[in-house]
Amino acid sequence: MATGEIADRSADAGELGTGEARMATGRLSVARRVEPERPRLPFSASELARLDEAMAVASRSTGLEFAVYLGDLGEDTRKQAEELHANLGAQAPDGVLIAVSPGQRKFEIVTGEEAHRRIPDRSCQLAAMSMVASFKEDEFIDGLVSAVRMLADAAGTSFKSADHHH
Repeated sequence: MATGEIADRSADAGELGTGEARMATGRLSVARRVEPERPRLPFSASELARLDEAMAVASRSTGLEFAVYLGDLGEDTRKQAEELHANLGAQAPDGVLIAVSPGQRKFEIVTGEEAHRRIPDRSCQLAAMSMVASFKEDEFIDGLVSAVRMLADAAGTSFKSADHHH
């Protein structure tokens, strides 16, 4: 789970910066302020851990790569989200990225080719509507967790996931 950037999971525990933590799942969790003058994102460690767990479960059960970006998406939110998705590299085709800009109250859901084949647009729309409803109540983490679960449910379990080694 990354704030302001997609975290590279292969980073060494020795090179973790401020606000970074290695999750039990081996995922690198990053909570970093994007702009110094903006107040810190109001997410507690336990909220971030809940989101990280939801993403890990979703990735494991579907064989797809779930990622969440929290941070400013700039003027062209879609373009920025697509660039972030491309940063998943080899995992981009299987990637499901939810990019949220809390300051702008905007978000994008980007799916790679393989992920898109398994998650219909309608499911993305339902997940988006669910997030909008949660975000209106300032329930960002709840909204993200439920969206990740909805997208994972839509994707279904992967034949690959049974013998997927994480």
